[in-house]
Amino acid sequence: MRILITAPYNQKGQDALSAKFGEVIYKEWKGNGRAFNEAELNQLLDETGADALITEHDLVTANVINAHPDLKFIGVCRGTPSNVDLKAAAANGIPVFHTPARNAQAVAEMFIANVINLMRNTIPSWQWLTGKNWGEGAHTSYLQFKGNELAGKTVGMVGFGAVGQRIAEMLACFPCPIKFYDPYMESANPNYQKTTLEDVFESSDIVSIHLPVNEQTIGMINKSLISKMKPGAIFVNTARASVVKRDDLLYALENNLIGGAILDVFDFEPPDETDYKLINHPRVLATPHTAGATHEVEDHHVDILNKRIFEWAAANKIDTTAKA
Repeated sequence: MRILITAPYNQKGQDALSAKFGEVIYKEWKGNGRAFNEAELNQLLDETGADALITEHDLVTANVINAHPDLKFIGVCRGTPSNVDLKAAAANGIPVFHTPARNAQAVAEMFIANVINLMRNTIPSWQWLTGKNWGEGAHTSYLQFKGNELAGKTVGMVGFGAVGQRIAEMLACFPCPIKFYDPYMESANPNYQKTTLEDVFESSDIVSIHLPVNEQTIGMINKSLISKMKPGAIFVNTARASVVKRDDLLYALENNLIGGAILDVFDFEPPDETDYKLINHPRVLATPHTAGATHEVEDHHVDILNKRIFEWAAANKIDTTAKA
């Protein structure tokens, strides 16, 4: 088998695939400066004669899949395989594997870091300090930038998958009461309270969004829910922008209905004018879709995907000794 890998994939992971399946052809998308588009990916698959594809951000469209219907599998180094036409893959009998939880630790760490930074006024106090505003009044900064502790704050999760659960585990040492809304999830931990969506917004000091994008979740977080938040509560979205109606969030911020927001995702990337109204709001801490961007995430997705591919090969009695 010949496997084309366009995702970042460490040498250990490549060697493991090569030992099991045959030839590995490594054409990481970063060398292209961007993800491969439909035409470029078609050309790569044709030139390499690949029997399987491991991708990250490339556009694996129906045209790409239908032009290569004999692919043994498509591996996607992402939490969800949103760049792959799953209907076309299924129609051609091509299994698609992905890497849920690859960035759970990264996102959880950034959640805690940014919540603390917002609550402790870290950025405005740094701007004040670097602006040489420290005068003779020794207590000016102490009074102006006094913030709040994370300990004891109720954190409500909308969606309680791998990322939400990792955050909850890390918050145990503060400690923070945890509530969550997820109709598909039960918690084995009695310290986590499953509740209604409305209660998460009404009773939490911090509301964190961890939803996938589908027909049910697009625009799910709206004015009706946001208006239920406590006046000082913080809204966090490190998931997907499209699940939140941004005009409703902006309204709440501009009218001082909530304490602030931490945003890592936006309706348009690069942002449009409305996105920048959110980004530049004084009570918003915004980052450019980097919550899951760590070097370690790439190692995690290799481990997860290789495990899934090997399990699939064993279950389907794929001849892993055959060389290209």
